[in-house]
Amino acid sequence: MIKAWHLGDARQSLVLASQDDRLPAAVYWGAALPAGEDIEAIARLGEFDVTGGMLDRNPEISLCPEASRNFPGQIGLVGRTASGAPLCPEFRFQEADKTDSTLNLVFGDDSCGLKLTILLSLDDQTSLYKLKTVLESRDPITVDWLAAPVLQTPASASRLLEFSGRWCSEFQIRESEFLPGARVRDNRTGRTDHAHFPAFLATAKGTSNTAGEVYAFHYGWSGGHKMVAEELADGRRQVQFGHATAGYAIETRFETAPLYASYSAEGLNGSAVSFQRHLRKSVTFSRPERPVHYNCWEAVYFDHKLDELKDIATRAADLGAERFVLDDGWFGRRDDDTTSLGDWWIDERKYPDGLAPLIDHVKGLGLEFGLWFEPEMINEDSDLYRQHPDWVLGSLTQIRGRQQLVLDMANSLVRDHLFERISELLSTNVISYIKWDHNRVLPQVAAEQTVGTYELIDRLREGFPHVEIESCSAGGGRIDFGILERTQRVWLSDSNDALERQRIQHDAALFLPASITGSHVGPRKCHTSGRVLSMSFRAWTAAQRHLGFEMDPRELDTDEAATLKAVTDWWKANREWLMQADILRLDSDDPSVIAELHREETGGRFVAFAALLQTSAQILPRPLRLSGLEPAARYRVDLANRSEISNLSRGSPALKSGPIEATGQYFMSHGISLPWKFPGTLWVLEGQRI
Repeated sequence: MIKAWHLGDARQSLVLASQDDRLPAAVYWGAALPAGEDIEAIARLGEFDVTGGMLDRNPEISLCPEASRNFPGQIGLVGRTASGAPLCPEFRFQEADKTDSTLNLVFGDDSCGLKLTILLSLDDQTSLYKLKTVLESRDPITVDWLAAPVLQTPASASRLLEFSGRWCSEFQIRESEFLPGARVRDNRTGRTDHAHFPAFLATAKGTSNTAGEVYAFHYGWSGGHKMVAEELADGRRQVQFGHATAGYAIETRFETAPLYASYSAEGLNGSAVSFQRHLRKSVTFSRPERPVHYNCWEAVYFDHKLDELKDIATRAADLGAERFVLDDGWFGRRDDDTTSLGDWWIDERKYPDGLAPLIDHVKGLGLEFGLWFEPEMINEDSDLYRQHPDWVLGSLTQIRGRQQLVLDMANSLVRDHLFERISELLSTNVISYIKWDHNRVLPQVAAEQTVGTYELIDRLREGFPHVEIESCSAGGGRIDFGILERTQRVWLSDSNDALERQRIQHDAALFLPASITGSHVGPRKCHTSGRVLSMSFRAWTAAQRHLGFEMDPRELDTDEAATLKAVTDWWKANREWLMQADILRLDSDDPSVIAELHREETGGRFVAFAALLQTSAQILPRPLRLSGLEPAARYRVDLANRSEISNLSRGSPALKSGPIEATGQYFMSHGISLPWKFPGTLWVLEGQRI
């Protein structure tokens, strides 16, 4: 007997089938099936053969593969009873609840006292699946592993794209092939982490940004996670995501974070647009128009002097800033990173009259005011530590990170204290923005730490709904859809090096839209790489995302200030549509070029950025092929930064002298011939459908 369910839209279909009331398997996931397709027949047609050396029936790769079904690979539930006996349930169908966009399935094993609920939904606006597993037990149990609903990837999707990285070089894509056995990434840092962005893409051979099949996954969780990409001996493949854990506390209810998944037949850009649109749709801003951001960190660090900060704010406003963020160093006795975390009261040595004089000055310039916090951390040299060493997470003999320890966010007393201190500052000062930092890994795997942090942020969001929160974790150490259910911006990397940023931003765009991705114009000499880059390159790189400044504006000469103001004015003139645009990564025929096209959702206009990161192997620029245009429509394309053409560009490409016009098909097939340029520069091409 077969029970089958279909959850799909015009772009993709997911068919689940349960044989004899067992847990269902995803028997089809791919391009949208025609209306009227017999999904029970699909379940039968997908059955594999059996031969020598095998069991007499192939155990299903169900949504939670079971040891009791003799599954030969990684199982979806590993747990123990209170006495330590292993759990080995045989789940059976109990009920199903289906709508056009949701499917909730309940399975149980009465003999074990277990109930497994699979929650699935498909967003009709973004074509993104959201999947979650919930386990309930009649008796207290320990769970060592619970996978979010497990999906199969087909034999054609043999290439793996994973994400690793480090501080100041996040979102590095690692490419490999599916091989027999399990590829396991076990992130035990306790946070999303620079090295372990919780995502995975399986692609067909030859898939590019603009063409080919992609199966994309993202685990929306801000703690440690584990990913399993396994090819069984019989050739079938499964993908699992769940919490990294050393064993949950004995409880009766467990649930995974949401697993987001999407199929694309249009290359990496197809899945990227689904993820980008999900965040643009789901993230709630205090206002939709994104203000130009200024952060004082790389201007003053811990050396806060009121008159200097007022001067910096005035200069930032003259350049076009609309928000001023006071970073680390305003509280306790915080003169360096060895002291005062946890003492969230204003340093009277630096601010004898509180923050009001600075805030009044900033507001008088027409700017919003934001403030830096690192609530989850504590220094030993702090009043809070001296009062409550018992609030520290883990052993006091642990290795310190950035001279600091971690507060136990599972402790309600800790959360209450932090809420009280932050609330008092937000209530007594006009603060519209929080930069929420998290500068070290945790001393142990602790899902409760993440749950506690979520609870505190949710409580602050409820109490102060118009205060925006930026998720920063030494840059990109905590970026995921879990934290982005609660925050409005992420600080993508502590690197303001525009060359590094081009690559980081480009690869992060597989999941993140421009509107929530902070990108800042850094100092002339980058503080993390030592490179000296032109203002034009720094400014246009930042203008590809949510624009901000993080240099000391007092260092700018007249030409640099004029260039920065001009780019900022351009960004402001375009941000209404640009912050709602889809980012399409372009397949560059020159490996020295990183290029992307930001397309208005309606397709009426676009801007393309083409950055030359190093000297090309060939002399002439290769034509830049665009993407995402209507083939039969005509477009007018112009250079937004034509004034930057070098005198070494001595030829006459058509775009050099003025706008060009052609069909979308021409621009996507042949591409645009660009003027010659130096490495460390970029072209900005504005397009309009005519």
